[in-house]
Amino acid sequence: MTNYKTEQENFWATEFGNEYIDRNKSHELLAANLAFFSSMLQCASKINSVMEFGANIGMNIHTLKKLLPNAKLSAVEINKKACDVLAKIENVEAHNASILEFETEEKFDLVFTKGVLIHINPDELDKVYEKMYNASKKYILVGEYYNPSPVAIPYRGHSDRLFKRDFAGDLMDKYNDLKLVDYKFFYKRDNNFPQDDVTWFLLEKEEGDAETSSV
Repeated sequence: MTNYKTEQENFWATEFGNEYIDRNKSHELLAANLAFFSSMLQCASKINSVMEFGANIGMNIHTLKKLLPNAKLSAVEINKKACDVLAKIENVEAHNASILEFETEEKFDLVFTKGVLIHINPDELDKVYEKMYNASKKYILVGEYYNPSPVAIPYRGHSDRLFKRDFAGDLMDKYNDLKLVDYKFFYKRDNNFPQDDVTWFLLEKEEGDAETSSV
């Protein structure tokens, strides 16, 4: 077993991550994902390649295969058991690796996370932001729990495993060529497509040289 740098990585790479697999598959989630990604894609254009950071067994990838049938789909997943399932999806490039350690020179029209940044050690977020930014040639999507200021909350009886904050704001503060395209909240009590209080933010790279903020 790989010994990762942070407690959070080890948490998801081992038994808890294995148990999550069964909680992360349902027809209801696929239906909710169709609503989630359809609303986002209405704000975007010409997405021919996608990279997901933290894909688990590929529930988001299955949805995007329906909505973007001609796009090249790639994904990174730390949990070996989940990645083995992910790799079986036809025409998907799956990488079994920690996001913090994953490296690629390839650029994608859309790079995204959904319910993943909330589980990253806050001290390592800047590194993840950089990887997302560098891998994107057009759009970055973050679908996470929003909070105006950073806060840690208990997660299924565990502490320091879930962190809420303004991830999109962090990215725009860090990279001044990222502009907000749109955002939308999905309520866990939605009558048709509940999504556990997730908010998506779609950011687009503006043309020209980017400057990184020192803030």
